[in-house]
Amino acid sequence: MFAFAYLIAGLVIIILGANWLVGGSAAIAKRMNIPDLVIGLTIVAIGTSTPELTVSLASAVNGNTDIAIGNVIGSNIANILLILGVSALIYPIKVERKTQVIEIPLALLAVILVGFSANDVLLDSASHNAISRIDGLFFLAFMIVFLYYTFYVAQASKETPTEDIIPLPLPKSIALILIGLVGLFFGGQIMVSGAVEIAKMLGMSQAMIGLTIVAIGTSLPELATSVVAARRGNSDIAIGNVVGSNIFNVFLILGASALFKPLPLPQNGNLDILVAIFASLLLFVSTYTFRSRTIFRLEGGIFLLMYATYLGFLIWQG
Repeated sequence: MFAFAYLIAGLVIIILGANWLVGGSAAIAKRMNIPDLVIGLTIVAIGTSTPELTVSLASAVNGNTDIAIGNVIGSNIANILLILGVSALIYPIKVERKTQVIEIPLALLAVILVGFSANDVLLDSASHNAISRIDGLFFLAFMIVFLYYTFYVAQASKETPTEDIIPLPLPKSIALILIGLVGLFFGGQIMVSGAVEIAKMLGMSQAMIGLTIVAIGTSLPELATSVVAARRGNSDIAIGNVVGSNIFNVFLILGASALFKPLPLPQNGNLDILVAIFASLLLFVSTYTFRSRTIFRLEGGIFLLMYATYLGFLIWQG
């Protein structure tokens, strides 16, 4: 019971910390007239990815590397199949042209690179498969390129910031950011401790805990953000949040985690990477089906059905 209490308490602290971080950061962005799409791809995406970052870093530092990788791969799968599936059922999601031809393919490329970097035995005749520190630096370099592209979009865009962001005084915005960061740090430590104990108690692998309970839990901020955006018809935030988060999950979170400690590929890890690649490819294809650049309710239902099938397979496998 204490393990589940730790897991839930850590998750609550992480979500509160992420909300405070996003609220403070978005308020500052509003002052700077940053457009909606860029807020979705950077501030909101980084903010809603901070639970994954916190948990993966804490896992890597504490030696629980299976949770670190499982959390990222599982979150990327959940972001597309679960979150976009639910969002599309609420309201069809219109995809911007540059998101369709640049950001979604980049998210697909990111998970493909994970597959290549994690398969050293197959590709480089190494003794074991792992995401090394060099791979981590490689991912972080991609992150810098993506941030440069995003700021280029910000400068070229004539769009005005979203009116849903609450304007705050600058000192309060900074205070929220700092409090959020502290909450994320301690919440991550607590949640990882709970997840490890649950894995031991249930006889499950840490990788499976990372792919299921931890991945869904840390994806709750993305789910809340995208569902609210979908209900309000703000497709830029809904799709930008998910695509941006998936890119950050690989390039920033796996990159930073691998710098702390190389991340060995868990057993059956390649299968989960293939599912993540398939989900990303499915998202790309769905923007071209029916009416171009729109994800309809039918496609959202297909996403959810596939996610339920994947979870069922994981449970059966475990």
